[in-house]
Amino acid sequence: MSHTDRRKILTDGSRIIVEACVEAGADTFVGYPITPSDLIYFYATKRFPVVLTAPDEITAIQWMSGLSATGKIPVTATSFPGFALMVETINMAFMMELPMVLILVQRLGPSTGTATQGAQGDLLLLRGLISGGHPIPTFCISSFEDCWTLTALAVEKAVELRTPVVLLTSKEMVKTLRSFDKSVLPEIRRVKHCLYDGEGDYQPYAPGENLVPPFLPVGNPKHQVRLTASTHDKNGLLQHPAGDALANTIRLEEKIRKNLPRYTVYELDEEKDGKTLILSYGVTALAAREATKILRGKGFPVSLLIAKTLLPVPKEYYRIFDRYERVLVAEENLGGQYCEILFGGVRPGKVAVVTSVAKMVPPQELVNRVEEMGSGERGEDEQKNP
Repeated sequence: MSHTDRRKILTDGSRIIVEACVEAGADTFVGYPITPSDLIYFYATKRFPVVLTAPDEITAIQWMSGLSATGKIPVTATSFPGFALMVETINMAFMMELPMVLILVQRLGPSTGTATQGAQGDLLLLRGLISGGHPIPTFCISSFEDCWTLTALAVEKAVELRTPVVLLTSKEMVKTLRSFDKSVLPEIRRVKHCLYDGEGDYQPYAPGENLVPPFLPVGNPKHQVRLTASTHDKNGLLQHPAGDALANTIRLEEKIRKNLPRYTVYELDEEKDGKTLILSYGVTALAAREATKILRGKGFPVSLLIAKTLLPVPKEYYRIFDRYERVLVAEENLGGQYCEILFGGVRPGKVAVVTSVAKMVPPQELVNRVEEMGSGERGEDEQKNP
């Protein structure tokens, strides 16, 4: 057996995600088991220093908020039905600026849908998650390597920006066993809170570096810590939306957008003289990678963009789009949700979309569509139904 072979393991994305959370410094897992995130829950019970089993998802996210306020770095994993129950408290945590990571394993909806059928149907929900339209950082896993690096980044940015962060993935990524060479995974830097160390009164919402207030846990022996989810000023005092309180509400969005270049992550494989770009994310990126390989073998100089930071949308994506005459978006949902987020309800003429419902997008569908686009045959948007 070679040295390389000895580093290969049979694993799934759930195990890698959990290991990455712990390596990155997340110290508490709070969960209520729901398919298809249940393996993350199971592995978390074996690896996290503290694990709390909640009686329901509302309780889970409330416990996470309390733990975060005490200085813990909590993580949970759920799917749409559970995430829907968490929305009010996620808004509370956003307003209170409490770091936490929510792993959202997508499945087919609406409602409880099909627990064992994957999908990419939660993006529009995430775009409008916070009342007022404020964005929260949302990353999407497209490979086992992403399970490691993006998970660590999610933990890091939750702490660094004092905000909830969503890590988006799919049933196929977290529950499919594959042979994997773990030697390709880089070392993860452990994150810590940037604690207030001044002598004066602590202002829990006074903007510091990059518009992020320094953190202090409740119950510390030196300073009073005032946390609230209502409109407040930099001291955490409730005020009507005017003056310092309104400025603080605006800052909540500005800190997410200002720091976006520091957490913009994507994979770009550009082909010289290419006029067509395939854009995908998550599990559909597997098909996009395969389709790109097939097309290049047939003489099509197609380029590939895998989006990993989905929200807020990085401006860099639009600079990449501008370099191409044709853009094909591939995703596993009915209407092309990320395409709508990127381009609005009426797509530019150069943009097409291939979608799929209740099954993964086949690489050949992307190959066929790129060939049609390259030959000038626009046709109707592909809608692949069960």
